[in-house]
Amino acid sequence: MNARPSTLRPATGALMSVEEASVLLKSGGCFSVAAEEALLRKLPRGRWIGGSIPYFMGQDGGRTTRELVFVTPLPAFAGMTPKITVHDADALARVCVEAPANGWSLIVMPAFTTVHSRFAREAPQYEDMYLKPLAGWVAGIHLDDLGQKVPVVVNGETGGFETERAVVMHVPLPDDHVARLDIVNLFRQGEGDRIRFGESGFHAQGCLVNGRPMNFADYVTSRKIDSRLPLVADYSGAMINVAIKAIDVAGQRVDFYAPVFDDIEYRFAAPIGDYERALAKALPHEDGSGLAWSCNCVLNYLYCGLEGKRSAQITGPMTFGEVAYQLLNQTMVVLTIDKH
Repeated sequence: MNARPSTLRPATGALMSVEEASVLLKSGGCFSVAAEEALLRKLPRGRWIGGSIPYFMGQDGGRTTRELVFVTPLPAFAGMTPKITVHDADALARVCVEAPANGWSLIVMPAFTTVHSRFAREAPQYEDMYLKPLAGWVAGIHLDDLGQKVPVVVNGETGGFETERAVVMHVPLPDDHVARLDIVNLFRQGEGDRIRFGESGFHAQGCLVNGRPMNFADYVTSRKIDSRLPLVADYSGAMINVAIKAIDVAGQRVDFYAPVFDDIEYRFAAPIGDYERALAKALPHEDGSGLAWSCNCVLNYLYCGLEGKRSAQITGPMTFGEVAYQLLNQTMVVLTIDKH
């Protein structure tokens, strides 16, 4: 299945060849890019940021590809130049302070790194957080490559590749425009056991289930819990998911796509019935005029069977984590630019 011609690109981006992407990135605009690392290294310098991933909601539907590049042209206005910055875990706390007074910021960070973990934990306390729209995603790799490759992010202006730092593009907007973030999260806490973990991190062994010590891998397998359901924490009414990456029964360990924290109570999400239908029903209904950028979770891609299927008009990379102000799992994030 080939990528459609450029004239049919949706507002939130499209899959294309390296050659076509290279022409676009040289055109003088600003862009968000996603592809396998080998393809990212073939692209020319320009005003773009990106990250590694081979999973996409393309213009022809869901697709896994190591041969095409996903490019989203970002709204740009005359005399208003986006700024690209790179942050380690310590400097990331200034990401919203450095954002334009009116505009939005796009962040891409590599999965399973210190910057990923600390952002998950600390972002809600960042200065100016929730006052300035912050969207983004967590770069990943093909699931077949877990343990063999590491995710990367790219500063397209310098050609610099990062495996431990995040890259950010700050995009200013005119005073008569405003950026809006929409989050599609199908999950809510179920009525089951209360779970706490003894240590924070991307994996867990021991836990407390209703105050009783247990091995978490044993708990999940012995209760026959559907591991497609995430753990859900209630942050003052905001449901934040932590998705299970793998269960190692022999090693008595469970790995996650986002870190769990030792001072947070979790419950497994309530079942949602028909996953695909629920996702389709929850998608934002837009006329397409204000759509600017989007990403979706790779687990929605896998569990909904989205290969070859569309998600309305919305396209984008399928990621190892989503950002709408803070880190999310098993969600879709949609950014729209509206004129007052």
